[in-house]
Amino acid sequence: MSFWRRHYGKILVALAMVFLLVLVLRPTPLLVDSERVSRGRMAQVIEEEGRTRVAAAYLISAPLAAEVRRLELEPGDEVRAGQVVARLMAPPAPPLDARQLAEARARVEGAVAAVAAAEREREALAAAAELSAAELARSRQLAASRLISDSELDTMIAEARRQQALERAAGFRLAIARHQLESARSALVYTGARDEDDGLIELTAPVDGVVLRRHFISGRTLQPGDPILEIGDVASLEVEVDVLSADAVRLAPGMKVDFTRWGREEPLAGRVRRIEPGGFTKVSALGVEEQRVLVIVDFTATRQQWQRLGDGYRVNARFVLWEEEEVLRLPVAAAFRQGEEAWAVFVVDNGRARLRPVELGRAGGRYHQLLDGLQEGDRVIVHPPRDLEDGARISLR
Repeated sequence: MSFWRRHYGKILVALAMVFLLVLVLRPTPLLVDSERVSRGRMAQVIEEEGRTRVAAAYLISAPLAAEVRRLELEPGDEVRAGQVVARLMAPPAPPLDARQLAEARARVEGAVAAVAAAEREREALAAAAELSAAELARSRQLAASRLISDSELDTMIAEARRQQALERAAGFRLAIARHQLESARSALVYTGARDEDDGLIELTAPVDGVVLRRHFISGRTLQPGDPILEIGDVASLEVEVDVLSADAVRLAPGMKVDFTRWGREEPLAGRVRRIEPGGFTKVSALGVEEQRVLVIVDFTATRQQWQRLGDGYRVNARFVLWEEEEVLRLPVAAAFRQGEEAWAVFVVDNGRARLRPVELGRAGGRYHQLLDGLQEGDRVIVHPPRDLEDGARISLR
């Protein structure tokens, strides 16, 4: 006892020095960020910029060299089919020689044939639209009896709308053909000597719609083919989206599309109508040549939701490849490759990092679909440092 009493203070000092030495030599815990494994909605999407366009837009141009009067119509003004939209004063046309006269008559005959073909096409599409409407009515009855799924009913509704749009477009093409016939006949009417009253040429709107653009305001002299006005039916608004060709092969007609960043918070719903078969080359902002493909999308949202959109407006299109609710999700930043095919994560376990293999499914946004290896609520390290090892001490930020 006397020894311990005599050296009690020295022993305490020695123990304190050993304790301090252990603290100094012990590795400093690594500061890491972490998140928890959770359940929620996941979606796999392709997002690209798109541009609205009027499917049935018509360019009113000068049929011959003439002086046009000041345009009174403004963009946004409504017009009716047959309404005068521009007035031209044509100079006296020189007499046609035999060859020119024959060509003009041939153009008239071709325009007459085009009108007849457009009429037959419209009749055929009207019959198809009527059949599609009848099938939709039957599908609604079957859906009410739960004999078909909601997705099948949605497909029939989209098909009925598509047939109606095709019928309307055929009517527009018929109007264009008649307008071209009128233009061809005018080449025969306004030839040779004329009175002053015969110099006025009135150009009329081929369809009901609104003025989309006017290419000038004041009167000027025009050459044949110079544009004057663009007229279209804004009810036929659609969206064209150019996507990478590698992404285009993953899309299909009928696929769901959400339009965002169009000016309001709520997204607009749409469906893919057509994926064009021909691609084109586009240089990106980084100077990289990319092969792109145009995808045409129809709105499935009501007209009241997108009525403020016009021709040539910018939207963001999110093509939904896959979506599911209540998916076990792992943050993408937590997973890393272990070997060539395996995935792994670091799990937070009582202040230490534990390496844990995991099995992943689809990737969507910030998350991986977690198939096996962890449970809901497990805390994992995101953006793990390169020098982090299994069992290392960690401290959470």
